Amino acid sequence: MKRWFLVAGLLIGCLRLHAADSLDLTNKAWPAYWIAPQGVSLQDYGVYHFRRTFDLPAVPARFAIHVTGDNRYQLFVNGERVAWGPARGDLTHWRYETVDIASHLHAGKNVLAAVVWNDGPYKAIAQVTNETGFLLQADQLENAVVNSDKTWKYLIDTAYVPVPIAPDQITGYHAVAAHEKLDGHVYPWNWEKPDYDDSSWREAQRGSHGSPRDSRDGPNRWMLVPREIPAMEMTSASQWRLRKSNLGPWHTEGLDPKMPAIPASGFPITIPAGASLTYLLDRGELTTAFPELTLSGGKDAQVRLRYAETLFIRKGSRQGPADKGNRNDVEGKQFYGYEDILLPDGGENRVFAPRFWRTYRYIELDVTAGGEPVTISGLRDIYTGYPFHSAAQFATSDAGAQQDIEKILKTGFHTARLCAHETYMDCPYYEQLQYAGDARIQMMVSLYMTGDARLMRNGIALLNSSRTAEGATLSRAPSYLPQYIPPFSLWWIGMVHDYWMHVDDAAFVKEMLPGVQAVLSFYQHYQKPSGSLNRMPWWNYVDWVKAWPDGEAPAEADGSSSAELDLQLLLAYRWAAELESAFGSKALAGEYQAAADQLKTTILLTDWDTGRGLFADQPSHRTFSQHANTLAVLAHLLPADQARAVMEKTLSDKSLAQATIYYRAYVNAALREAGLGDRYLDQLGPWREMLADGLTTWAEWSGPDVRSDCHAWGASPNFEIFRTVAGIEPSAPGYALVRIAPNLGKLHDLRASVPHPKGTIEVELTLNDGKLTAHVKLPPGTPGEFIWQGQRRELHPGENQVTL
Repeated sequence: MKRWFLVAGLLIGCLRLHAADSLDLTNKAWPAYWIAPQGVSLQDYGVYHFRRTFDLPAVPARFAIHVTGDNRYQLFVNGERVAWGPARGDLTHWRYETVDIASHLHAGKNVLAAVVWNDGPYKAIAQVTNETGFLLQADQLENAVVNSDKTWKYLIDTAYVPVPIAPDQITGYHAVAAHEKLDGHVYPWNWEKPDYDDSSWREAQRGSHGSPRDSRDGPNRWMLVPREIPAMEMTSASQWRLRKSNLGPWHTEGLDPKMPAIPASGFPITIPAGASLTYLLDRGELTTAFPELTLSGGKDAQVRLRYAETLFIRKGSRQGPADKGNRNDVEGKQFYGYEDILLPDGGENRVFAPRFWRTYRYIELDVTAGGEPVTISGLRDIYTGYPFHSAAQFATSDAGAQQDIEKILKTGFHTARLCAHETYMDCPYYEQLQYAGDARIQMMVSLYMTGDARLMRNGIALLNSSRTAEGATLSRAPSYLPQYIPPFSLWWIGMVHDYWMHVDDAAFVKEMLPGVQAVLSFYQHYQKPSGSLNRMPWWNYVDWVKAWPDGEAPAEADGSSSAELDLQLLLAYRWAAELESAFGSKALAGEYQAAADQLKTTILLTDWDTGRGLFADQPSHRTFSQHANTLAVLAHLLPADQARAVMEKTLSDKSLAQATIYYRAYVNAALREAGLGDRYLDQLGPWREMLADGLTTWAEWSGPDVRSDCHAWGASPNFEIFRTVAGIEPSAPGYALVRIAPNLGKLHDLRASVPHPKGTIEVELTLNDGKLTAHVKLPPGTPGEFIWQGQRRELHPGENQVTL
């Protein structure tokens, strides 16, 4: 085990290396072989080390390699970690990393070392797998000496044992891999270093050649494709605060009275032989990180690290604990969570770190010393996540509003970052799964806050490749456990359309058209002659409304689907019609538009309730919700004055089923469509309540019994503040045209900027005595329009001054 450092610039990712002496690794089988340990089941849990020693006469200018593993791997060059992965995908798109390791090599003896592990039956649901394996291929022919084959040696590491979450620690549905127990007595310390003696290691078992996706008759199930996203960020970010200790006056029994006072940070501290220590440590905010614990001595001690998003007030009647209260409070609360267990071997300055990152705000460190003292030198964490960097700014001279908006944007971006790693994920603590419904909102946050669309493109492609013969996508991808949420397939079409509008990448959008057609073909099998849907199979989740069983909108007893699904299908037909018109079949575009028009007519006839002036959830008009009316407004089913009236009632009528944090992204978007965008900032009460409750990320839903404290579908203000309040959005594909249509609400001025494919859009607005002055700067070659209270002005690339 070793300390991990960020090695900037090593992972080339989507940038393929091309040189005269490079091999064709795209269309032909690779010279390198998949390798594995011998004599063990390659589907079961196991941790394995591989090494390859080789000599170089001189340090080369370039030494590129392509590397991957199953389930996961870390690669070291002469003791330094240079890559880890692979970026999660599926077997038909198995990612490999490309790394130039020249700067880590030296003349003479060198060693490549990799740890590869298979979580077996304890793997995360997001982890697709074939079998345990490792593959390394030199990019240049003259460096073939390092290609993985039987010249590599391996060691089975018996120090690791999986630690699933204990039943009495479960606080909701969990889908992540087991944590781990590491026995330092049998761990091969310094195995990755050049001077380690591997003479007793065995020859690796050689499997099939590496096989790129485009090769003919690939000899194995891993269809290799290059990684298209950058390396994850790795940043030291420790900021511990000691909140509790058993060394305080509340617990001193059995402890040495000469024990030194507790340091302010808790470290360093020595626990005498036979004594115990329990620390409750608080980072001050939630994180996703690799915790690193450094200790010395302590042979036969036991060290436990437990991880929690927050503490709980009591055990609830539902599955797991409930009632979290203020997240900053610790008194009178209980700790529930995952744990790693460490058994020190007595060595000096041993650094223990899990092989995969953990999610936590609170860590409970529990140490029970054996026959000798154990010294804890420190606990640090290395933050990891997709390397998003904020490029958007928002400011106003209203000090109170500025503080409020700044907190909301900061918390939302932090939430979005913790839910973005090798894929987007619904939540980092419980599931780590890329659900289409969550991801569509997360993608919009990425576009507005960072302008980086690579993870979005990756997510769209992964969901597309999850489609089965019926045509629907899985609800989440990657996932080894199939789950279908048919409405999420429609949101997937929406994210393809979002990408088309915001990103100048028409070729990729065109690649997705067969998937769009397949999804709509799937839905057509369930449409009545009227266009509305019969009951759809599987889980027709809409939102976590407590009155809706399993989050499904109330449908008809005759087997008809809900208005919510009909409306989503209508939107999908319109998106698909635009995509087909631009890239595909004009005839098919016409069919989709005709289907959308028919659905519009049917919904107006069956679901519109004249008495209430609202859309019902079903033709019998048994129930009403914010959801159906929001979607109807977004689908432009009504003229402007009626749409405005519907949204007025949608906000004021509390008898309607209320949207949770997730669906408020759509409710608030409908305000803009109905001409009520000035009310947007007043709708952020639930977000302000979460801040008042001490959350540092947005929760899965509001309320005391919420499961996840970090759900990025709640980060919609991070694009809506820019899209609705500042009014910035594309009005043509690829952001070729910009629309600025602000909704200042109670603000009298603002300054905002958002990234654009060709640069930055900058907007400065001042409202004085009913007169609006706008200064707008658009990127080169990008014209646009400015709209304010029915007035329109053309904008040209560069500087614009508008007074209305």
